[in-house]
Amino acid sequence: MLLAPVTDTIVDNRRRRTRRHRLVVAVLLALLAAAFVITLLFGQSFTPPLDILRVLMGEDVAGVAFTVGQLRLPRAVLAILAGLSFGLGGVAFQIMLRNPLASPDIIGISWGASAAAVFAIVVLGLRGPMVSILAVGAGLGVALLVYGLSFRNGVAGTRLILVGIGVSAMLESVIAYILSTAPAWSLQDALRWLTGSVNGAQLGQTLPLIASLVVFGGLLLSRTRDLEALRLGDDTAAALGVRVSRTRVLIIIAAVGMIASATAISGPIAFVAFLSGPIAARIVGNNGSLLVPAALVGAVLVLVGDYCGQFLLPSRYPVGVVTGALGAPYLIFLIVRVNRSGGSL
Repeated sequence: MLLAPVTDTIVDNRRRRTRRHRLVVAVLLALLAAAFVITLLFGQSFTPPLDILRVLMGEDVAGVAFTVGQLRLPRAVLAILAGLSFGLGGVAFQIMLRNPLASPDIIGISWGASAAAVFAIVVLGLRGPMVSILAVGAGLGVALLVYGLSFRNGVAGTRLILVGIGVSAMLESVIAYILSTAPAWSLQDALRWLTGSVNGAQLGQTLPLIASLVVFGGLLLSRTRDLEALRLGDDTAAALGVRVSRTRVLIIIAAVGMIASATAISGPIAFVAFLSGPIAARIVGNNGSLLVPAALVGAVLVLVGDYCGQFLLPSRYPVGVVTGALGAPYLIFLIVRVNRSGGSL
């Protein structure tokens, strides 16, 4: 007789958590949609909504087709896709390793892609798709290197972070050396790429990111239950039937694939992968998976940060400058909190 009330309570709690999770996702989607509309409407001048709609329908509206179709729309779409990729890939690492500091920004993956891109631009004189291909390959290579160096009867989150920080320092030195020897005509391109920017975005650049999100993002979302089990610890996850080592490898490949793809197109937009997960965790609480909320938070951060950098600050700044200014203080706060309490997502 006592089992029925207990069962009803469990079911009610699950339904309440599900409703909270869906509400958070809906609110984030609404914020993202509002930011997207504002980005298309307002720039150096206001564009009437009807004219924007006509351009989106394929009409050639004088004075609007270029501003909206060639400047604002590609920039906004690329910002959203890059933010989704950084947010989803970053939170996957943080959940898997149960440490909010285990971000691709911190453990060297973004620096690996950056070093390869700078080498391609400055030393090899490459541009366009070849730079992106080298950046993706280098990001994957650095991830495997960090994973291998930190593996000892399994991978401990703290050990992986420390190894990643060391690899990041070496890669930063490589980048600094290449830049110090770079000729003026390639130095500017390399620095612009390193800052993290969606300047000069074109709709054609979004296709690799869309493919990355479909393939790697789909793989991550298909592993949602396994990731949630890993939040409880490796032993508990194994007891629940999760093949821990195999799951870790799949998650690393998918997360690195998204992070490296986004970095290859937009540069290493600072701290988006790092910030998205903790922000989503504070909003969602213990009410479901963080994957989709963190991805949406990342998209909002990049889109809003880029708009602020363009129009709401005294000078124009790339989005990486804005997100870096937000992320650095939060990193210090999070290090202090983790040091005191061993906090996790």
